[in-house]
Order: sequence, then structure tokens, then C-alpha cells
Amino acid sequence: MDMDHVREYFKKDRLAAYLGIEIVDVSPGFATVRMPVQDFHLNAVDVVHGGAIFSLADYAFAVSSNSHGTVALAIQASIYYLKAGRGGVLTATSREVTRNPKLATYHIEVKDDQGNLIASFEGMVYRKQDPITA
Repeated sequence: MDMDHVREYFKKDRLAAYLGIEIVDVSPGFATVRMPVQDFHLNAVDVVHGGAIFSLADYAFAVSSNSHGTVALAIQASIYYLKAGRGGVLTATSREVTRNPKLATYHIEVKDDQGNLIASFEGMVYRKQDPITA
């Protein structure tokens, strides 16, 4: 699968665009995405909202799991918040752990500018046969 095609396909993700998430790197079964923290990402105690962190990790998960060229849809996802995100740029890196014709699992790490682990995310997808189209 051409990774430029994957990038083009994910330009259609309106929530990621609204949140300011961008793809840094993508290859089969792998993706790195980043999100510059803005004021609207903060919760009432002025740290990055858990939903924004989850969305960043979920986007990395989506990009990496669809990078094989067929539609992959999440059937399970969980996250552990390990440290508060306070600003700067958060980066999520997704790595494929297992893949078979129907299911695949991924591990995603969210880190801050200093390389501190902010969250650990695990996800599983159902792999359809439908090709992704830009």
C-alpha cells in the first residue's frame, strides 16, 4: 500500500483535523501522529483532557491499522493515563503487535515533548476486506 494514499485517506477524519492532529510517519502496521496542545484541549484543572489524549492515541491506532490498505475498525480499546499532559506537543506512536486475516492488535504510547510517557493504549481491530479509498 502506498503510504501517500493512507495519508490522503485520513485527511477525511474531521475530528482529528479539528483537534489539530497530524500524521508524522506511517508505514505498514506503524504510525506516529502529533497534536500541539491548545487551550481547548485542556480540562477544568488545566491539564490535557483525557478525551483529547484518547483521541490522539485512537488516531494513531486507526492510521496504523488501516495502513495495510483495507478497512480496519476498532472493536476494543483501553487506555491507562500515567502522567498529566500539560502543554507543548503530544506524540502517539502505534505499533502492530499481531495481525491475522480478521483481527489485529496494536500498542500505542503517548509521550510529551520531554519523552515522558503520558498514556499507554491497547486496541484491537476487525479487519474487513474493503479497500480504503481516498
